[in-house]
Amino acid sequence: MNSVAKIFKRIFDFFAALAALILLSPVLLVVAVLVRLKLGSPVLFRQHRPGHKSRLFTIFKFRTMISKTHDENGNILPDDKRLPPFGLWLRATSLDELPELFNVLKGDMSIVGPRPLMAKYLDRYTPQQARRHEVKPGITGWAQINGRNNITWEEKFQMDVWYVDHWSLWLDIKILLKTLWLVIKRDNIAKEGHATVDEFMGSK
Repeated sequence: MNSVAKIFKRIFDFFAALAALILLSPVLLVVAVLVRLKLGSPVLFRQHRPGHKSRLFTIFKFRTMISKTHDENGNILPDDKRLPPFGLWLRATSLDELPELFNVLKGDMSIVGPRPLMAKYLDRYTPQQARRHEVKPGITGWAQINGRNNITWEEKFQMDVWYVDHWSLWLDIKILLKTLWLVIKRDNIAKEGHATVDEFMGSK
């Protein structure tokens, strides 16, 4: 992506995120109240994620898990045990992702791009997979509309790099429209039999 394309994409991202935040402000308020009532405080989940050129930024999401991390015997609770029905619903509707619009306004993220993953994955990528950080991470992306959590990590990263090499405004529009359709259908939210995504341990 050349410099002119990056500027154009940034302008599109800023105004699209601003418009979305204005239009969806009642939804954001209602979800924030529900999270506070059902899951307690804090309402927002914050975590450092690698973005463009692997630089860390703080991502914002609505919290979906309970704060309890250990059972009565002191054992660490797996993620699926910390994810109540309300949290599952937030993820199924993708409402938990809405605060990332603030990340887009700040310039840490784009509307469309490879999803921002865990910082601990950085040293597990192959050089080719690491190319996903040549662009800003996105709220949705090429991998999200082509299998999302029902494809392998390797397939996701191949699609991320494909997006880096084939970016265009029309591709972003296509991804956005397909994303809206998948959110309505609630397709590919989680792999069958899994409440959360398996950790990426590196490619063999």
